[in-house]
Amino acid sequence: MPRLILICGLICTGKSTYAESLCRSLPAINLSVDDLMLHMFGQDAGDMHDTYTGRAKVYLREQTLRLLRGNVHVVLDWGFWIRKEREETLDYFRDRGFSPELHFLDISQEEWTRRIRKRNADILAGQTGAYLVDEGLQQKALALFERPAPDEVDVLIPV
Repeated sequence: MPRLILICGLICTGKSTYAESLCRSLPAINLSVDDLMLHMFGQDAGDMHDTYTGRAKVYLREQTLRLLRGNVHVVLDWGFWIRKEREETLDYFRDRGFSPELHFLDISQEEWTRRIRKRNADILAGQTGAYLVDEGLQQKALALFERPAPDEVDVLIPV
């Protein structure tokens, strides 16, 4: 049975690095919504970002199902900030006969702030193409993020 792993955590917690390490070890395909969005829009999705992200997730969910049916392990690097999204995604794949796992990267406030500063410096220096995490995005993330309950988490990764 192919594995499906959902990666949960705030922006700048190391989700993408963790996802890539899982992909190398399983091996698996990483379907990252941020990679798709940055490839399509760069930093320029503007006010449509959330709409486009929602559409991208629907597309990636369909691709995930195709891959799983082809017996390919899949890692979904989406963040899964909101409990309802986690539940809906888990239920969607369970209803289709798969057993998804939720891996949660848990980070301290101090480490999160340090990583955001480093990431932003790397972006401004042209060393990475990730999203710039300004004060607005930080506040949005904190306002939206619903920490997973212990019974939701299959693997806890302290950061």
